[in-house]
Amino acid sequence: MKNHFDMSLEDMKSYGYKIVDLIAEHWNSIQTKKPFAEPKTRDDLDKIFLEAAPEQPTEANKVLDFIVENVLPNSTYTMHPKFYSFVPGPSNFISTMADTLATGFNIFSGGWLVSSAAAELEIVTINWLLKMFNFPIKQGGGIFTSGGSMANLTALVTARRIKCGDDFSKAVIYLSDQAHSSNIKAIRILGFKKEQIRIIPTDFEFRIGINKLKNAIAKDKLEGLQPFCFIANAGTTNTGTVDPLHEIADICEDENIWLHVDGAYGGAAILAKKGQRMLRGIERADSLTVDPHKWFFQPYEIGCLLVKDASWLSGTFSEKPEYLRDVEGNESEINFYDYGVQLTRRLRALKFYTSIQTYGLAAFRDAVTYNIELTEKVEEHLRNSKVWEVVSPATLAVINFRYHPINENLEEKVIDELNQKISQRVMETREAVFVTTILNKQIVLRMCLINPKTTFEDVFDTLTNCEQYGKEILNSLKTT
Repeated sequence: MKNHFDMSLEDMKSYGYKIVDLIAEHWNSIQTKKPFAEPKTRDDLDKIFLEAAPEQPTEANKVLDFIVENVLPNSTYTMHPKFYSFVPGPSNFISTMADTLATGFNIFSGGWLVSSAAAELEIVTINWLLKMFNFPIKQGGGIFTSGGSMANLTALVTARRIKCGDDFSKAVIYLSDQAHSSNIKAIRILGFKKEQIRIIPTDFEFRIGINKLKNAIAKDKLEGLQPFCFIANAGTTNTGTVDPLHEIADICEDENIWLHVDGAYGGAAILAKKGQRMLRGIERADSLTVDPHKWFFQPYEIGCLLVKDASWLSGTFSEKPEYLRDVEGNESEINFYDYGVQLTRRLRALKFYTSIQTYGLAAFRDAVTYNIELTEKVEEHLRNSKVWEVVSPATLAVINFRYHPINENLEEKVIDELNQKISQRVMETREAVFVTTILNKQIVLRMCLINPKTTFEDVFDTLTNCEQYGKEILNSLKTT
């Protein structure tokens, strides 16, 4: 058969250089672009893209030009300095190129015999993370996943097997009302019934209520149920809040409950001194989720699960099909398909390894510290203003606030409408990505400032525009 997929060396280089040039130019000029893509409807995009799969070939550069013209401009840039919402994806150029290299060589990162260097890189980088979080390196272990959602799912599957065995009909799992939605998804996927889930209310600082947790556990034990797992937060998405980890760990040890800490967002704060203080007790977790594609500045997708004992993972996920009998290796040679859900896995460790080696860990520490201090500076600015009200203070580079002029006697529903419309105005300009969340039944504006490229001047500019929008919206509300 004629190989239709082959290209000449010259053509491959020419095409590849064009793509690298596009990426480099994007990195160099991102601050001059609008972070939010112009909104399009499904009908709009169907008119551009919807067609039958072509039977005949199209010249490669023509297809690439179409993508550059229609796909890239219609994508929001999460690494833009004025992308303040959700959890930004700042990334870094070295990791981007390393990811391209891993994809270009199409390296399989499942079994040792097939790609021993890939497995070794994952072992080494997992060990770096174990050391950061003071997990045991000899006994501990972990696995890179697609993201925090898969890491949390992997953790809960493991916890269920260790604590419940095959019968989890009476098992009960606990989490706070600020836990990430991926945990609820994982619980549903695992087949737990609604009656087996306890969502514990948080206090005024959005931390788990310790007494409420104790009472819930005691009540379930009296009813003959089996408390088996608690999911603690180490940097919630809404507010950056960290639960009282030492107190929770004490409870879990006393009650023989698995402690899983979801540090997908906030775990990377361990690199900064202020973060270390807030994350005290994280080393007592049985399992820990961290997301390098968040605050470790890696491109999507790379999440991570760390566990105190690597045998917990292999004991949960290892299967021995006959078609893998020749690639098992010895005990020290890890097959990462035995540590999680995926058999076929891409080489995620390469970008993490390459960027840490290239920039040095100190650069990452400086960046995380800068983000925390920038958010604290923004809080100070807001508190010195007559129009802004801080609802949740700067915590691990997240801050929540709302437009609420002190000289105006406004009802809560009016304040909510004001802030919702301010966010809508910002998004309409496409100059920043700045959306709302809900705290204490109030609509608030939320900033997550983990991009090292974001400056105070960027934030000040956005807030100044918001103040102008607030005045205009308030005046229009008064006249209606």
